[in-house]
Amino acid sequence: MDSYLNEGRPFVSSVPNDLGLTRHAFRKALDEGQFRQIFKSVYVDARVPDTRGLRLVAAHLVTPPHAVVSDCFASWLFGVDTFKPSERHLLTPSLLVPHGSSRVRAPGVRCRQARLAPEEVVEVDGLLVTSPLRTTGDLARRLWRPYALAAVDGMVRAELVGLAELDEYVRSLRGFPGAPKARELVAYADPGAESPGESWTRLRMIDAGLPRPCTQIPVVDEYGNDRYFDLGYRQHLVAAEYDGREFHTTESDRDHDAVRREYFARRYGWRFVVGTRETVFGKDDAFEREIGELLGIATMPRQW
Repeated sequence: MDSYLNEGRPFVSSVPNDLGLTRHAFRKALDEGQFRQIFKSVYVDARVPDTRGLRLVAAHLVTPPHAVVSDCFASWLFGVDTFKPSERHLLTPSLLVPHGSSRVRAPGVRCRQARLAPEEVVEVDGLLVTSPLRTTGDLARRLWRPYALAAVDGMVRAELVGLAELDEYVRSLRGFPGAPKARELVAYADPGAESPGESWTRLRMIDAGLPRPCTQIPVVDEYGNDRYFDLGYRQHLVAAEYDGREFHTTESDRDHDAVRREYFARRYGWRFVVGTRETVFGKDDAFEREIGELLGIATMPRQW
């Protein structure tokens, strides 16, 4: 096999001549699939495996010494994907620079100025990154409400931050844009959420005026097997589950879920309301209204 171009290291598209390629040859090779894009303007030989280490090297190419990796890209470096669904394949680097410093203007990089205390910056494989606590606080403040709660849940579930220290931190953010929302959402945080979809669903229920549901409700079938329902109210035998696209798209997946739910409904009297991305988002509030009817609670109109 031929050796990797640039020894398999990422490179920026502004320097293909340094790799022995003309601009035309580079575009032709890109069209033929010989290279793949890691971030906008950063590429690598398409045969090189996609790893965390590779992306860290790529991040170094667009992060000058005075910049700090932040927001969704920082959480990704810590192992938690908080990018909104439409941007998960882009992995756009987000950077912070201190007030008074010049912003990074590399193509495909987001950069903003912000105040940063020394204890809010850590080093990850040679990159300066906002600490897990600062990262979580920023995500809670800056992301859209359902995505923000999913980010907080994910960081807490990964044990990168504790609920007590996070609560104390967001309470200290007086005057920061989005701080009231962050304080509210941190109060709703739950490490039991196993996916962003479960976080979105739980917030939809809470924002509709329903009682805060329990997560990962343990149940046992007649054969002694442990099972778990995503969300719900054990005392009312009402469960809400989120069927995401990743694990509930095939007919066999749907059949398995239907059999499981039918069994617990028939044998133990559980009642299920199933949410999907289409029913949790959008204007139709049928999802939470159905739960409310089972609980005898009138739900409030949607605000997001």
